[in-house]
Amino acid sequence: MGTRVLHTAALVLFILCLPVMLFTASVSTAMNCRWLYDYDFHKYDIASVTGLAPSELKKAAEGLIHYFNSGEEYVNIVVIKDGQPFTLFNEREVQHLKDVKGIFRLVYKLLIGTGTYALLYASLMLALRQDRRRLAGGLLYGSGLSILLMIILGVLAITDFHWLFWQFHLASFSNDMWLLDPTRDYLIMLFPEGFWMDAAIICSAFKIFLALILGGVGWWILKKNPLKSA
Repeated sequence: MGTRVLHTAALVLFILCLPVMLFTASVSTAMNCRWLYDYDFHKYDIASVTGLAPSELKKAAEGLIHYFNSGEEYVNIVVIKDGQPFTLFNEREVQHLKDVKGIFRLVYKLLIGTGTYALLYASLMLALRQDRRRLAGGLLYGSGLSILLMIILGVLAITDFHWLFWQFHLASFSNDMWLLDPTRDYLIMLFPEGFWMDAAIICSAFKIFLALILGGVGWWILKKNPLKSA
């Protein structure tokens, strides 16, 4: 009885880990994707909004990616504007970016933690041939749960993304440093709300794509390991 409970608990934890692992993997990929930054700068004509040349926008994107992956506490990006060196972010923006970096650090930790557990569990189930169908079921349920959560989030985003974006900030930050002025704060000029909606759509699509792959693996394992007749 105790062994069965342990097996069930391990399986449930595996199923719950998969949506978190896929979500954090998609967020981490988007955060480090230069293409997404370039797409944003082009789609929303950020060069005209900020008065920065495309080469300086590229420098800003690379600086942010470097900062989020570095051990630096505060960001300091200097670009050229109107022929003069220009410090891109003011004190309020720098503090907010520090808070954002803290969230990304948490995302990395969750990705490593859930990914490690999922890999260990899957390896053990594959090693124990009689438990491969259990692994397949976990993959199917976990991928299905991931897709369901993305559908729910997608409906909320389509219904009122501004409200969802606002609630995320209220829940994620303990201060109001994220309340920026789009007429003078370059962080919000560089990344308007439309960018975050695009990023959310891309992350959701990527997560669903990964979930379908895992679900396909689960289905394949079931086909390769049919139930033995009594």
